[in-house]
Amino acid sequence: GHHSHGKPLTEVEQKAANGVFDDANVQNRTLSDWDGVWQSVYPLLQSGKLDPVFQKKADADKTKTFAEIKDYYHKGYATDIEMIGIEDGIVEFHRNNETTSCKYDYDGYKILTYKSGKKGVRYLFECKDPESKAPKYIQFSDHIIAPRKSSHFHIFMGNDSQQSLLNEMENWPTYYP
Repeated sequence: GHHSHGKPLTEVEQKAANGVFDDANVQNRTLSDWDGVWQSVYPLLQSGKLDPVFQKKADADKTKTFAEIKDYYHKGYATDIEMIGIEDGIVEFHRNNETTSCKYDYDGYKILTYKSGKKGVRYLFECKDPESKAPKYIQFSDHIIAPRKSSHFHIFMGNDSQQSLLNEMENWPTYYP
């Protein structure tokens, strides 16, 4: 279910959460908006715990079957990083029994327009420590377009470039507190 953190969303924030906003309203954010310990939802999908949610979506959207919806989220949520911890500008990635971490520098934001016509904002960060095994580039997308604590997020991670991550639309590992 949805749980809110802090004050209720304004109308502008609510619209932005649904992918409708004026580019002029987009603001920079600091990594601390994502502070906390976050769990991947992928294991919940794998265990079948999310099946009732997918069934509800299928019932509401007559154009897609349960299997199609589950497949879409399976591709979206797929990740081997079970947990992410964020504090003091440092992001820790927990995979199996390994932890990698890096201090990330803010690299600005990008406004994307999706095929649906809706828009989203990705907040870009870079790990500049050559010794770190953590992803060099990460991008957060959480349906928020200005400073505010995140309640869940999608993260894009890679070592090639920010641009190659901006092109990624199919796989968006998703984390909740």
